[in-house]
Amino acid sequence: QVQLVESGGGLVQAGDSLRLSCAASGRTLSSYNMGWFRQAPGKERDFLATISWTGSRTKYADSVKGRFTISRDNAKNTVYLQMNSLKPEDTAVYYCAARAAIVTLTSTPSDYDYWGQGTQVTVSS
Repeated sequence: QVQLVESGGGLVQAGDSLRLSCAASGRTLSSYNMGWFRQAPGKERDFLATISWTGSRTKYADSVKGRFTISRDNAKNTVYLQMNSLKPEDTAVYYCAARAAIVTLTSTPSDYDYWGQGTQVTVSS
């Protein structure tokens, strides 16, 4: 069992940056591919980024490519999402998720085994 806790969300202005963290406990994250998703009120949960268990491969949604960067520090059992040039449409609850490591990186929420509780990001215009 893996417990995931997101942090780093908050209220920012358009154009600002935030770095979200996802800390794991229970098991080492080095056995898991990790992903970040977000969900705005009344909308589906959207894929943002995923990273392989070694950190050597990443995949991004087109909507955030070039603005968001996913990274991980397995020694700290933590995954990060650096978000730059934030826009009001980035407002959502942000979730990290873990998937038992296999070759394929996936953007499908149902493929992930564990989820955090989410952290709110609000971007004002």
